[in-house]
Amino acid sequence: MSKLLFLPVSIASGILAGLLSRKTFEVIWGVVDDEEPPKAEHRRVGLPKLALALALEGALVRLVKGLLDHASRKGFADFTGVWPGEEGPEPRESVG
Repeated sequence: MSKLLFLPVSIASGILAGLLSRKTFEVIWGVVDDEEPPKAEHRRVGLPKLALALALEGALVRLVKGLLDHASRKGFADFTGVWPGEEGPEPRESVG
């Protein structure tokens, strides 16, 4: 039941994470280069510059989404007393 109640919070935090990560990327890219960030569909773009832009954008999206997701889960748990997810990572199986 808590997963169902958490769903709207999760959707809202995902949308907010997308907006925040896009804006953060734009600000950081403005420090890296004067031009707009290259995209894969641009014909005249150097691969190192494209790789940097894609890696930076991807890392920021993952970072912002993860932090906002965790914060929204913590807020939900503080409000309801129920953590909407797993308590921790699964232990690794030992090899050998």
